[in-house]
Amino acid sequence: MNIKSLLLGSAAALAAASGAHAADAIVAAEPEPLEYVRICDAYGAGYFFIPGTETCLKIGGKVRTEGEWYDAYNRTSKVGTLWHTRAELNVDTATDTEYGPLKTETIVRWDWNDGNDTKTNLLWSYISLGGFTVGKTDSYYNQFVGYAGDVINDDVIYDGPYELNQLTYNYDGGNGFTAVISLEDSNSSSDASSYDGAWVTSKQNHYAPNVVAGAGYKSGAWSFKVVGGYDSIVEEGAVKARVDADFGVFSAFLMGGWNTDGDKLNQYAGSNQNVSACTAPDGTVHGAKCGWGDWAVWGGVGVPFNDKLKWNVQLAYTDSKMFEATTNLKFNPVKNLLVEPEVTYVHYDVAKDDTVAGILRFERNF
Repeated sequence: MNIKSLLLGSAAALAAASGAHAADAIVAAEPEPLEYVRICDAYGAGYFFIPGTETCLKIGGKVRTEGEWYDAYNRTSKVGTLWHTRAELNVDTATDTEYGPLKTETIVRWDWNDGNDTKTNLLWSYISLGGFTVGKTDSYYNQFVGYAGDVINDDVIYDGPYELNQLTYNYDGGNGFTAVISLEDSNSSSDASSYDGAWVTSKQNHYAPNVVAGAGYKSGAWSFKVVGGYDSIVEEGAVKARVDADFGVFSAFLMGGWNTDGDKLNQYAGSNQNVSACTAPDGTVHGAKCGWGDWAVWGGVGVPFNDKLKWNVQLAYTDSKMFEATTNLKFNPVKNLLVEPEVTYVHYDVAKDDTVAGILRFERNF
């Protein structure tokens, strides 16, 4: 063996040894632990734990499209057909605390109408804990009694305000007795009035909130609720009382409202109607007649034919001699899909006129 062969053999041996040590030094990385989404069933269906937290999250919403023929809220509307599409996104959270569930609910709404008329709205966004609610949601003057009938145009005859900021306390005795008290936004951002001055809708430098209070009792098929609201700008208010009965084969309700001053409108006895509702044939505007006058009454019946089809009717009449009749069919061909045709008739005594309006709605909830 010569020197050259010896050197080459030694180099090869060293290279092989070095490679072996390098291979021994390679250590595979430990895989990251996986955290699977956990179902949270403490607050109802659809909730899951946000990974790494004890907060439960629920995401839902709806897509709705509907054709509308004429307008039950405006007798002089010249829009023959309106196509309206809406999307809503609901995000709910809940966390268990020593004071009960800490919850939030947020609903963002997008609307699109004929003519590319678009609108985005933060519909609801509020926090609740231990019976308290703070943030934006519908007035409890409406929520507490359950709004009106199971129809789309349930507020042709005004039944109270909807979206507003509030601080509310709900009490549930667990024995059928419930109560509510709420401080509500008076919308005091500018000096404004409507319906020929019959309704002072806002006032600058006004700091007092509106107030809502109510109580109710439910026993078996029957329930009774009464709620009152005070408009701190108008310095008047209204009271509503409602009786519900559910007999299985049909359900029914009767609700009456009293305005503390029938010559004025206020947040709790106002109007959703166009001013044409209280405009006489000679052009004279009687602003207070666009609302209840001294009182209003609503009644309705719902008949479920089966688990897919239900018929509803609602009637309403006011001291100002406005009359409304609405009927619809709610058809659920499959779960979470609604097809709903509806027709509304409204008579206006001051205007000596009436109108008929229709809606065909398609809605998918998820």
